Amino acid sequence: MREAEIRRLLAANLLCALAVVLAAVLPAFFLDGFSVLGTHLTWLCVCSVCVATLNIILHLVLKPNQSPKRRSFAHKISRFLKCCIYFFMSCILFHAIIVLYGAPLIELVTETFLFAVLLSTFTTLQCLCLLGPNIQAWIRVFSKNGAMSIWESSLQITSMCSILGAWFGAFPIPLDWDRPWQVWPISCSLGATFGYMAGLIIAPLWIHWNRKQLTYKSR
Repeated sequence: MREAEIRRLLAANLLCALAVVLAAVLPAFFLDGFSVLGTHLTWLCVCSVCVATLNIILHLVLKPNQSPKRRSFAHKISRFLKCCIYFFMSCILFHAIIVLYGAPLIELVTETFLFAVLLSTFTTLQCLCLLGPNIQAWIRVFSKNGAMSIWESSLQITSMCSILGAWFGAFPIPLDWDRPWQVWPISCSLGATFGYMAGLIIAPLWIHWNRKQLTYKSR
């Protein structure tokens, strides 16, 4: 496994982590009263847009999973529209799952949906950038020993860390601490964000330490 490819992955992941940090800091210079807790819905939108934009740009620049076949313009448009539909369906699916796990069904619908958008940005958008709208490829990557590149291994780690972070973030909500960050969905979205950032850092380090065992045979 080439060390240069791991360094590219590390650089890309650090840029994504930096985008999350900037999304929490920079808007305060342009929006009065902006804060992650005080204007949480605004932060959810800003963070989702920043992370999504950077992921798309990095994919276009680095081209980690470029197909050798040359695609027509019509095919690219069709692929783009499918990706948009898949992303929207992912937001709806995450919203439904979050409600089934105890989120308010009617109240705070906007908060729940924006949290679902954030989760989709951390997970589904990465799948769309790397694998495209190919459900079979998604199933392969998230099956045991299904990754075929360091980028797919990183996708596995960051997606799982994001979902686990959101799940652990729900634990403090029912506790009688009366803290501002216990309001739905602040702790869950912060947990997902910290999990995503942790996954971005853990992924290249884990791949580097296990590079001799990761052969990534083509299938």
